[in-house]
Amino acid sequence: MSENNTQPETAGKAKETFKEGFKRRVRSNTPTRWVRFGIVMLLFVLWVAWMGNWWLLLAGILLFDIYITGYIPFTWWKKSRNGAVRSVMSWVDAIVYALILVYFIFAFIGQNYQIPSSSLEKTLYTGDYLFVNKTVYGPRVPMTPVYFPLVHNELPFGLGKSYMDNPSLGYKRLKGQRKVEAGDIVVFNFPAGDTVMTKVQNPDYYSLIAMHGRDYVLNNKDTFGDVVARPVDRRENYVKRCVGLPGQRISIHDGDIYIDGDKFLTPENVQFNYFYQPSAPLSEEEFEAFGIPVDDRYTVEVTPSDVLSLKELGFKVNPDGSVPQIYVSPLTASMVEQMEQSPSIVKVMKQVPGCEPMVPLFPAAISSGWTRAEYGGENGLWIPKKGTALKMNRTAWEIYGRTIKVYENNPSAEWHDGKVWIDGKPVDYYTFKFDYYFMMGDNRDNSLDSRYWGFVPEDHIVGTPWRVLVSFDKDKSLFNGGIRWNRILKDANPDK
Repeated sequence: MSENNTQPETAGKAKETFKEGFKRRVRSNTPTRWVRFGIVMLLFVLWVAWMGNWWLLLAGILLFDIYITGYIPFTWWKKSRNGAVRSVMSWVDAIVYALILVYFIFAFIGQNYQIPSSSLEKTLYTGDYLFVNKTVYGPRVPMTPVYFPLVHNELPFGLGKSYMDNPSLGYKRLKGQRKVEAGDIVVFNFPAGDTVMTKVQNPDYYSLIAMHGRDYVLNNKDTFGDVVARPVDRRENYVKRCVGLPGQRISIHDGDIYIDGDKFLTPENVQFNYFYQPSAPLSEEEFEAFGIPVDDRYTVEVTPSDVLSLKELGFKVNPDGSVPQIYVSPLTASMVEQMEQSPSIVKVMKQVPGCEPMVPLFPAAISSGWTRAEYGGENGLWIPKKGTALKMNRTAWEIYGRTIKVYENNPSAEWHDGKVWIDGKPVDYYTFKFDYYFMMGDNRDNSLDSRYWGFVPEDHIVGTPWRVLVSFDKDKSLFNGGIRWNRILKDANPDK
């Protein structure tokens, strides 16, 4: 008897089998717990079907354990006797849960995006915060799946990259509602952003090299910073209007876009640079009435040799030979009409863009004599289309060499001995793997777009803006017109 009394209390109980323990854990859950699990599991199965990879269903085992069986002690902290531990860990748990939810929403549904420049003014304004819908064209599966979801490529406070280079995934796009259409406003990763300078990102690295020379840029780190390579989905986000689709030929004549010889529909708010001369200095209120922000009020320097020409063009010249101030600003057609009807404006005249040697146009090897307003030559520039075989001669290589080498991932591609060579073999024709697009800003004379850096590959497409969430005018204080109330929830793609 005394020996039996020294045995543990559980000695008389049979050890619980895994099957019995599993049943006990399952039965112990409340109906509301099962409902929550059912909703999460349904969403998970729909997501797996969307992804098209049924092996992902294996992760459902983990969800079942998190919600039902609890073998993995994710919530160990709830049983802690230390109140501080429970309090801190409850916040950590909520934050982690929120970050995971944000990760999936940003990756597969959409995310916010700020308009940083005036390239689409007056369609989208600098200071607009947009919701970018990724489901229209189909969300792109993250190529760098391990990243902090609230920032794009750099952590705040100089803490470094917000993503890990490995693991990395190949390009895959889930099924969307439709493909990119002509006239769409599109958010995409900047193609020339594969290599950037940390201190100067506009103009891009390749334009800087063309402007200053490689040695000068690389040897002046105080000015330009370090050279950094970025994967496709971590390159800077740009927003432009799609004006050319795969397989089309694009050209620009007198500022008008032509696609396969037909004039492209000009958006209502497209802008061009105009010279204008007020009869007297304009007040801030008058500039605002014309819709010209502070950053767009460029003054024109007039030399004595310009006076006669200006007078012949209809600009005002004083009897003493001085010329009242002339400005140049991007204006829409309606803004031009408003100025022409205003008694305070003497003359309005469209600026004719000349050659731009500082920032070469794309493709640099054949664009001599082209301008922003006269682009593409007589036959236009062909936009690569997936599955199309192109005969590769020297001119074709000059136009599409970077596309083949970088965007199509053929790093060995080169031109020598009168042929294109890929993986050490001569190639007479090249068949493109991706579709490509030609993107331009509506602020036509003030937009660094495809005219400067070329085509946008399909794997760089992020989504299309849906609504303006909120808009801030940086030239005004927050409580004195700084919030553009009339733009809240405004359609961000008004011409579609």
